[in-house]
Amino acid sequence: MSTYHVPVLLKESVEGLSINKDSVIVDVTFGGGSHSREIIKHLGDKGRLVAFDQDTDSLRNSIDDERFVLNNANFKHLKRFLRVNGHQQVDGVLADLGVSSYQFDTADRGFSFRFQGDLDMRMDKSGELTASDILNKYSAEDLQSIFSRYGEVRNAKTLAAFIVAERSQQKFSDIAGFLKIIDPMIRGNRNKYLAQLFQAIRIEVNDEMGTLESFLTQVLETLKVGGRVSIISYHSLEDRMVKNFFKTGNVKGEIEKDFFGNHTRPFKIITKKPILPTEEEVKMNSRARSARLRIAEKI
Repeated sequence: MSTYHVPVLLKESVEGLSINKDSVIVDVTFGGGSHSREIIKHLGDKGRLVAFDQDTDSLRNSIDDERFVLNNANFKHLKRFLRVNGHQQVDGVLADLGVSSYQFDTADRGFSFRFQGDLDMRMDKSGELTASDILNKYSAEDLQSIFSRYGEVRNAKTLAAFIVAERSQQKFSDIAGFLKIIDPMIRGNRNKYLAQLFQAIRIEVNDEMGTLESFLTQVLETLKVGGRVSIISYHSLEDRMVKNFFKTGNVKGEIEKDFFGNHTRPFKIITKKPILPTEEEVKMNSRARSARLRIAEKI
């Protein structure tokens, strides 16, 4: 479990939930189980912990505890699976977004440019869309949009056009072949450039932004008044969505008004500014560098 995923902001994210011993808490990104194991320490005999993870590999990390249940499902199905588990509303929700250390470091998952493997990048291995599909089938305009929006790739337009031209000669199927072909297009620091590019493709493969929006909407419906939600994000777009949602109840940040013209505020924001990892945590785990934790309480 300890090598599956190095947890980020573990103490801060769990303490932010303000758990009492009878709470029903949801961990929608179970992974290696670090956050869940910390949460369950705060629960009494009547407390319950409901976890989610769409990656079947995470099931091996399940916790043997009658207070715990692990759903092998995407957290966009939060509301439905909570009902299946016998819960209409809960006291707290925690999400640690992004990719686990295990997924990054497992070559055949295709998440990292550091390893040989297929262009896959699916968090849910039963999903149909792969990185290879995107690179071989998307139009130049769509590729440019993905590279620019999700990865801030500096030459997104020319890279997209280059990929479309090259794939007419040879389809992209594996990481090594893809890197060899696009090598002339890499600008600036190679590792940073490829990290941004692979991030963009991964986000599209897994529909991470659409999934996050669906999840947040369901959090508003399933969280009890006074319940807390604690979310760690690693991408500026994700963080903006979470920030807007806490402030207005929707990811676009559009202020909604009630019948009397008053602004509706579904949450009390606990973290006025996001909590960042310490320098020590970043030194121990470089992937923590971009982490942002926001906490809110439903009112």
